Parts: sequence; C-alpha cells; structure tokens
Amino acid sequence: SILSSLQKVKDMAFKEGQELKIRLKPKDDCNTFSINIGHDSENIALHFNPRFYSDNIVCNSMSGGSWGDEQRQEFLPFSRGEECKFYINFNMESFYIKLPDGSMMDFPNRLGDVKYKYFDVREDVKIIGIKIK
Repeated sequence: SILSSLQKVKDMAFKEGQELKIRLKPKDDCNTFSINIGHDSENIALHFNPRFYSDNIVCNSMSGGSWGDEQRQEFLPFSRGEECKFYINFNMESFYIKLPDGSMMDFPNRLGDVKYKYFDVREDVKIIGIKIK
C-alpha cells in the first residue's frame, strides 16, 4: 500500500534560494518513485516522478486536490539499486532540479510560494539523506 511505503519529513521548511540535496537509492526492482514538495498532500508544488517502466521523468503539481498538466522529460539518469544524489532549488517562478548525471531540468512553480513545509517520498526507494542549505 502507499501508506506503508510513504516516507514523510516533518518540520522541514524549504525556502526560496535554499538548496535541497537528496540522496536516495531506488530498490533493485524499482518501477517508479516520487518526491512531493508543497503545503500538504492536496497542494503539491512539485511532484517529481522518475519512472523506470517508461524511461522518463514526469513532473506535475496539485492544487486543491486536482492535478495540473504533466511535464515529461524523455530521459532517466537514475539506476535501479544504485545510490545517487540530486539537488532542487526554487524561486517564485520555477523549480530547478540538478539530476544525478549533472543535467538540469526545471518545472514551473505553479503555486507561486517562496516557502514549502510539506515533503514526502513514495514508492520503491530508500532515502539515504536529505539536507537543506
């Protein structure tokens, strides 16, 4: 079930101009995982969703429980069973994600806020470390 594979980080404030560093390890049989940053489970500014089964990364946002338009990147610089790290920062306009291979992608900050307190990780992945600086 989703609940058993949900990893939540509490009391985290992620502000504009800060950098979030995430180290994780997709499981050996990982199909997909997602990272959600926002205000709560119904208001997500960044839904970052690498999909091994389709070899791409899907990003989206949710406002008031409704998903927005998906944005797809047709590459996947993550490997099953291999630890990796990547970085996220943002401003009022956009999220900027530096992927494990050093390439960059961005996604519009549709909620338009400069501080988010909700962060969760779902599905087939183990969090090794999370830092904000």
